[in-house]
Amino acid sequence: MSFGTLGVIALVLYVGVLAVIAEWARRARRDATPSDHFLGGRELGVFVLFLTLYATGYSGNSLLGYPGEAYRRGFSWIMATGFMMSIVVVFHALAPKLRPIAVAHGFVTPGDWVVHRFGGERGGRALRVAVALLMIIALANFLFAQLKALGLMAEQVTEGLVSYEVGVCTLAAVILAYETLGGMRAVAWTDAGQSILMMVGLTALLVWLLGEAGGLGALTEQVLAIRPAAAVVPDALECANWASSILLLGLASMVYPQVIQRVYAANSGRTLQRSFALMTFMPLTTTTVVTLIGLAAIPRFEALGTVAADRVMPLLLGTWAEAGPLFAILGVLVFLGALAAIMSTADSVLLSLGSVVARDLLGRDPTAADTTVLGKRIAAGVMIAMAALALVARNVTLWGLIELKMELLIQCVPAFLLAIHLPRLSARGVFAGLCVGTAIAVGVGLGMGLSRIGGVHTGVIGLAANAGVALVVSLAMPSDQAPGRFEN
Repeated sequence: MSFGTLGVIALVLYVGVLAVIAEWARRARRDATPSDHFLGGRELGVFVLFLTLYATGYSGNSLLGYPGEAYRRGFSWIMATGFMMSIVVVFHALAPKLRPIAVAHGFVTPGDWVVHRFGGERGGRALRVAVALLMIIALANFLFAQLKALGLMAEQVTEGLVSYEVGVCTLAAVILAYETLGGMRAVAWTDAGQSILMMVGLTALLVWLLGEAGGLGALTEQVLAIRPAAAVVPDALECANWASSILLLGLASMVYPQVIQRVYAANSGRTLQRSFALMTFMPLTTTTVVTLIGLAAIPRFEALGTVAADRVMPLLLGTWAEAGPLFAILGVLVFLGALAAIMSTADSVLLSLGSVVARDLLGRDPTAADTTVLGKRIAAGVMIAMAALALVARNVTLWGLIELKMELLIQCVPAFLLAIHLPRLSARGVFAGLCVGTAIAVGVGLGMGLSRIGGVHTGVIGLAANAGVALVVSLAMPSDQAPGRFEN
């Protein structure tokens, strides 16, 4: 039986398992409120919360984009591990303070914090809408990247038996179905199994690659023989890019709506603390592994194009399968793990998109069942639009999509990180800063075509201006809230 046929069989079985989980989650619903659908009734325990955070954090961008970037850049991409570690570090500055307030006031979406913190101030409504718009754009971008990754993975691993187009449309429909039926419970429960598949599969693939190469030292020699530039010591510009990337990913990931909602969904503060403690080790066991996988592809596949480098992981799985039946089965497991990681991120993004549009942008009641229905309809519309876009826009790198959404999302950081620590920060100040930062990120990054200045991302430069304006305007135009309105 060919590897492609095995891939198709595994894909069908996997979709069947997802359908069963969706039905279990549907039956576990307590009611039709947004809290139950979008947060799973705030009942996530340590094990499920950790695995759903892990599956959401390590997505198609990580499993396809990161190996592709390591293939393109060489050993310098090992700094990606630092990027992912920064996310966990930064979250400790926000999550412990945000969760008690969220529980006390029944937050469902990130915008509920903005309303609580700035709702009574002049400019509070404008800030809420601006934050929601940036988050919606970033989430739509993220969903598009996952759908693109799903199509690439399905086409390559099934050896064309499932085309890119069929993979995108079919798997998008599956995600929409189980997310609509089971909400956060279906998403979190599928994430748990998907995370285990991903960890086992990646570890097996790395062991095989290093074994075939004769160890890490031998692999390094092979890479140097083929592409000496892959091991060049980074210059000052590249080091500046590293530092900028750490700030960009660490800070922007902190305000991912789907991650903030998982902070709300934890059943206790202790559960949240333990889950984040476990997440601390995941960059070493995942990002380092996918980086090494990308490096191992350099001596195996020569002259892949910029976009084609995103196919490194599927190509390696096909090569692995040729080593024998056992390796073909292991290759299929890795395929399922990678597919699971992509789908787990896509479903989380879709769930958050529906809630953010319905609640934060349109201002619907956070306790009404009608808000849940509206969120589901919005999710369906967005999924159809992003799937259509994924079918016509294939020539975009996954890492490029990561940077694009981060440049915008990072402008929301002052509304959360600074606002939760600085009671004197005003809505007018944060709104003015957000506008300035976004203008710099969009104007310089997209308008002038400069993604970096001196190695520093335009989004990071925009954030610096954003925070400065927020502080200056807040001091010049203090908050008009009643004293004691802000709770820390």
